[in-house]
Amino acid sequence: MGLKNKVLLLGLGWLALISVLHGYLNVNWAAVLNDRLPVEKRKIIVAYIPVTCQLTCPVTDYISKFTDSGEIFLPRMFQGFPEIKEALISNKVQAAFIVAPLAIALRSQGVPIKVVYLGHRYGSAVVVRKDGPIKSVADMRGHTFAIPSRFSDERLLLFRAMKVSGIKPGEVKMVEMAPPDVSGALAAGAIDGFSMGEPFPSQAEIAGYGKVLFQAREYWPDYMSCILVVRQDLIDSRPEIVQTLVDGIARSGLWLDQGKPYREDAADFVGRYYYRQKPTLLRWALTKPMDRVVYSPLAPRKDDFDMVRDLMIETGVLNKKIEFSEYTDTRFSDVASTQTPWRYQAGIASAK
Repeated sequence: MGLKNKVLLLGLGWLALISVLHGYLNVNWAAVLNDRLPVEKRKIIVAYIPVTCQLTCPVTDYISKFTDSGEIFLPRMFQGFPEIKEALISNKVQAAFIVAPLAIALRSQGVPIKVVYLGHRYGSAVVVRKDGPIKSVADMRGHTFAIPSRFSDERLLLFRAMKVSGIKPGEVKMVEMAPPDVSGALAAGAIDGFSMGEPFPSQAEIAGYGKVLFQAREYWPDYMSCILVVRQDLIDSRPEIVQTLVDGIARSGLWLDQGKPYREDAADFVGRYYYRQKPTLLRWALTKPMDRVVYSPLAPRKDDFDMVRDLMIETGVLNKKIEFSEYTDTRFSDVASTQTPWRYQAGIASAK
């Protein structure tokens, strides 16, 4: 064989190897195979972003793989809420963890989704530069804060705190930023602070350049941010799969709230396999202190959502009242209220 042919074969072999590696590492084969199934047999795709407010999503996916029935859904990670919104509208995902005000806004605009469960309680904080001029809420005047979305509870949390201190809305600049970007922006001095869900407040704390100005619960008792929404066509056509999803999320919340060992285990597998974050960061966010974020009870409550809706109207992101029953379906959380924690421990290759 001539040198020219050998070089050609070597090049073709290298190209084939690269193609195989690309397919193995970057193609979600589970999603590809799922798309080939009849609609009624497909696993639903659930969107999430890498925050502890949505931890029950990857926890449910991971633990369910060890059960006899196998995984309940296909999780898909996004970096921000605008992308999730578009994926929901286009039916590229059938369920998603998003912030409560965004769910209310989308439903008021006619997007066919319903809130079926919460993702957490507490778990958000306002963070400022450790060496900066902001020592209290009153010092926030004239400074720039990042929020995940103008349709977010984190934005409303800032407004609640500002109102107590007599700060007018225009006296604090708010910029929308994807949650994974806020810690770097704070470190670089691009922003003066941020209002975000964990683990990004913890990330700034651990790195030494940020400090928590206040936790959400200080200005908002029973605070919630992320909630689980499902498309109405899925509720209508496959209510049993929606119930299975909510049951799994409920069991994961109860499992996480059993104690420190369970949270440390979750920090390990979620950090490595889902969030692409250091497990040490998640362990900090989930255990210092233990009630920094809680995962039960998570049934949607009318009073909570009415308050969010009224704050949205007050702060100019909603122009009409929408009733709780128009954007929630509590049938699934009612059934899930009888669920028990997963029976699963690290190192055991089975779960029930």
